[in-house]
Parts: sequence; structure tokens; C-alpha cells
Amino acid sequence: MSETSTRSRPVEETSERTADERIDHDETQVCPECGGNLVTDSERGETVCGECGLVVEEDEIDPGPEWRAFDAAEKDEKSRVGAPTTNMMHDKGLSTNIGWQDKDAYGNSLSSRQREKMQRLRTWNERFRTRDSKERNLKQALGEIDRMASALGLPENVRETASVIYRRALDENLLPGRSIEGVSTASLYAAARQAGNPRSLDEIERVSRIDRMELTRTYRYVVRELNLEVKPADPESYIPRFVSDLNLSEEVSRQARELVDSARESGILSGKSPVGIAAAAIYAAALLSNERVTQGDISEVADISEVTIRNRYKELLEAKSAGSQQVA
Repeated sequence: MSETSTRSRPVEETSERTADERIDHDETQVCPECGGNLVTDSERGETVCGECGLVVEEDEIDPGPEWRAFDAAEKDEKSRVGAPTTNMMHDKGLSTNIGWQDKDAYGNSLSSRQREKMQRLRTWNERFRTRDSKERNLKQALGEIDRMASALGLPENVRETASVIYRRALDENLLPGRSIEGVSTASLYAAARQAGNPRSLDEIERVSRIDRMELTRTYRYVVRELNLEVKPADPESYIPRFVSDLNLSEEVSRQARELVDSARESGILSGKSPVGIAAAAIYAAALLSNERVTQGDISEVADISEVTIRNRYKELLEAKSAGSQQVA
């Protein structure tokens, strides 16, 4: 009997200690003066009562970072816990990369034997990063998307969206019977239009490894099967880029947008190339603003024929004049 009571005593003491700690913890959550809820002020390092303002604790240690960030991108740049995951890499950036420099941590060159060892490690590391055919497919496609996006000057959000679209196409088994280059190009084209930063089919075809017919066919298939919401290309989305490439003023950009709005109200945009409308609007706006630019310059930047620019800009000016007469 004595042994049993001796064994049970530590258990009773432990339970009593846990209950006391729980009571102490509950008491720390309320103000000792008025019983109000306590609020932690992280900027001043204080714990104060929200009712009476009593400072219960001060000079607290801040476990957060010493730097400030005002948006998600700045937070990721300043973070010291490694790079954030990204859909633009087949392994989402979680695997290890071995640098190509044959130097140690102090910047000293490696010996020939160590260089051979590092090369073998790089080879095996690349093999382990792609464990099956699906990952090899994804690695090739995402590399293709990154190459084309760099050539077209597309921002990172477009590349991220294109990578997500391709991953969805791969997961839903849309690739059999179609090339990796075709689906990756179609994903990038759809992502650019979704992000409001479109590129024309001619621009996409120039940097792609497939022809225009395969691109349009694969694009329609991917959009239909994945139920992507892609709005028709708006001529106004091309104007800022063309104006910037031509080194024209903001006044030309504003006039061009007004011409496109007048043409939309007149109903003459239907069935016409948005790139041609944007190029013609910029040419007409430059004439109205007395800024010098030739049809050849605009044709080279927009990759559209001069004949199309001549035909469209006359229609835009007529639509603007007709709209002005109706208002008058």
C-alpha cells in the first residue's frame, strides 16, 4: 500500500502544477486592475489593457524581423529563409542547385580532382531533380516558356500564369497528340492575354518553334478544355507598348485611346485586327499632335503592313469626325 501511494503522489503533484499554470495563464490574459482584455502593442513592445490603459508589461522582446516590407514582393526579397516557391520551375524551386563556379567558399579555385568530383555531383543532381517522364516534360516546357517570355519582354506574372496553365494541361492529360512546344506556346499566349499584356500571333510565332496553324489550333483546344476566361484582345492594350517603342509623348497615347473609343462607339472595330487598329490609332494621333512618325516606323514596331495602317487610320479619323458632328 505504501508503494502505491508513493507512486501516485508525483502524478497528483503534476496535475496540480498543470492546473496552477493554466490559472496563471488565464490571469495573464486579463487586466489585474479592471479585468479587461489585454492588447499587445508590438511597435512599443508593451502589453496594455484595452479598457483602462494599464501597462501590464513593457520592454518585450520582438521575435519578428528587424526590417519592414510594404508588399509581398519586398517581403520575399528580404526574407532570409530561402527563395519562395514558384510555379516557373518544375520542382517549384524546392530542390538543390549546384553552382557552376569551380570555387570553394573562400573563392579559391578547386583542384582538378575536386572539379571532376563536382561535375559528377552536378550530373547526378540533375538526374535526381527529374524523377519521371512527367517532370522531364514539365522541365522542358517551363524552360521553353521562360525562353519565349524573355524574348518577348513579358513580365514575371505572365510567366507564372503560363506555367500554371501548362501544369493544368499536363494534369488533365491534354498533351497526347500535341507537342510540348505547341502547348507551352499556347499557354504563354493565353497568359499574356489574360494579364492584359498581349502579344500578336506574329510576335509569338517569331520566337516559337511551331508554325502559326499549330499555334492557333492548340490555343483554341487548351482554352476550350481548361475553360479559360480569355477576353478578345483590346487595341488599347497594345498602345502603351507601341508608343514607348516609338518614343512618342503621352499626348499621342491619349489621342490614340480616344480614337479607339470613338471607333468602338461607331462599331467599326468588329472583325478587324486589334494590332492594326492600335497602329493606325497611333499614326493618326501623331498627326493630330504634330509629332513626326512615319508609317514605316509604326509598321516595323507593330509588325503590321503599311497598307493596313493607311486604311485603318482613315476609318478612325472618319469615325472621330462623325462622333464630333453628332455631339455638336
